[in-house]
Amino acid sequence: METFATSAAKASPIVELRQYQLHPSQTALYTQQTVASAPLRKELPLAFFGVPETGAIQLNTAVHLYHYPGGHVERSEKRAALAKKEEWKEYLGEVKACVMQQSSEIFVEAPLVSDFEGVKGMQHWIENDASVGSTSSKEIVELRKYQLQLGYDTVPKFLELYGGALPSKLAADGTHPTTELATILVNDVGRLNTVYEVWKHGGGEACGMQAMEQSRQASRGALEWRKGIAEIADLAATFDTTILKPLPFSPLQ
Repeated sequence: METFATSAAKASPIVELRQYQLHPSQTALYTQQTVASAPLRKELPLAFFGVPETGAIQLNTAVHLYHYPGGHVERSEKRAALAKKEEWKEYLGEVKACVMQQSSEIFVEAPLVSDFEGVKGMQHWIENDASVGSTSSKEIVELRKYQLQLGYDTVPKFLELYGGALPSKLAADGTHPTTELATILVNDVGRLNTVYEVWKHGGGEACGMQAMEQSRQASRGALEWRKGIAEIADLAATFDTTILKPLPFSPLQ
């Protein structure tokens, strides 16, 4: 039987996006129990865990990202191992009534993530857990979602245009120093032709919302970025954003 240990070398890494719609009256309880059980959850390769402050994703939704370098085999094995633990079963029993709906989608990181030194990718945040020793609560994570038109060539064309325009945005004069592009995700299982940008803003004494707004203003002066986005608009069916607040144990802060 093939296992993660024997298949990791040839597997394609995946990123799982899970969203749990919570009952508004039970969100506080879910959050309390989830923070308390964080060490158990981190037996999975957790990269991010947060809740929306505003935007397209409904309020009272737990949003989490996991990065599995060993692909689907690693995901199956690690989730099965965690499911056997009595402490995890107890946690699930405590929060089951809090959750109204669950969803899971599988993404891959766009190849261009490795082309830019400043774009670190999901594995970086697992290995460099920003929640350790963090005392700031001002960070935000911004999800920018492109739902592209159908077609085999749409995603490659998007990535070509995006990759050509991105350097001007990253180098835009006036960008807040805490603003950072964490990764770019392309849907593999779920609603296809979906692309996410994952940005982080703020930290320390810097307010995430203010940092995001400053960086957005700066990007509007990046001519190559504006040109690229104008061409990307022809490929997109919809575009939306969500501002997420990381929970204290989230590696990506």
